[in-house]
Amino acid sequence: MYSFSLPAQVARYDGALDTVGEVCRPLGQRVLVIGGHTAIEVVRERLLASLARAELTLAGLDWYGGLCSPEIVAGQAAKARELGAEVIIAVGGGKAIDTAKSVAKACGVPVVAIPTIAATCAAFSTVSATYRPDGSFLALEQLPAAPVAVLIDSGVIARAPLRWLAAGMGDTLAKWYEIRAVSAGREVDGPTLAAQMNGRLCYDLIERFGAGAVAAVKAGTASPALEAVLDSIFAYAGMTSIMGVGAHSAAAHGVYIGFASLEKTRELGHGFLVGYGNLVLLVLEKRPDAEIIEAIHLARACSVPYQLSHIAQLSREELQQIARASAGNSEMAHMPFPVSAADVLVAMDRLEVLGAGI
Repeated sequence: MYSFSLPAQVARYDGALDTVGEVCRPLGQRVLVIGGHTAIEVVRERLLASLARAELTLAGLDWYGGLCSPEIVAGQAAKARELGAEVIIAVGGGKAIDTAKSVAKACGVPVVAIPTIAATCAAFSTVSATYRPDGSFLALEQLPAAPVAVLIDSGVIARAPLRWLAAGMGDTLAKWYEIRAVSAGREVDGPTLAAQMNGRLCYDLIERFGAGAVAAVKAGTASPALEAVLDSIFAYAGMTSIMGVGAHSAAAHGVYIGFASLEKTRELGHGFLVGYGNLVLLVLEKRPDAEIIEAIHLARACSVPYQLSHIAQLSREELQQIARASAGNSEMAHMPFPVSAADVLVAMDRLEVLGAGI
């Protein structure tokens, strides 16, 4: 038995934000916007104007709470019911969008996603990453459906800080590196082959257009290169996650969980840390130095960290904590061979050597 859910509508162009009222009108009259403080300020004027043109009622314009945790989701869902929300618009980055998706699930209403940064494929996916109140990773919550619509305004994202695009490219490159790793030696079915092909497409687009996308964000202007990368981060990465059967993630996300165990590094961004984890994965797989160095060059072109100093100044004791948490989680367990904390430390040390001269 196999089923999956994809967004019914995806719009990606400079100006897509201005269609939100038209998109929401068939879904319900009372609209609740949930998002980050900065994200709401960025879209507020255009979003409210679009809702007004569609003659929709704004039920609320609320901060998401700072964390996608079960406690915050429950509180937001109770408020959404009190406000009589019939449609939820999710605005912002991954945690804000995941929170809004989970609130929509709890309330049984549709959600429209408007990412204002391109840090993850959360706007497209059928899961919400949940966290404990202290900010450490908790679990992935499975959702019954993807957002009804995803409006990707390339002009908005072009004006966001570069670190978020870098995080998105790091997370999206993992769609290829990890699915290749977890598929090694196992029988591949049709859906998983489709996921693999989308994962490879993600890699190919970033390899070709990543540097151009970085240049576009530095200039604050949408470009064909940026839009190609946005397609990889949202649509193709999302389809990689949604379509395949079985595990999709592995060491790169395992390393992210390791960094998230340390207060100093947990707030640096999911994809930013996954991007570094991709390189750890390649070393763990014992891939040739030439291949790892090529991956480091790509990471550098995409502003993805490839040295620990790009992340934080970490003591050996802190690295050992990260390594233990990296090895001892369910994502790392998807690797086709056992990985110990010592293996993770050795891989990190190897990356320091290989990346030092780049």
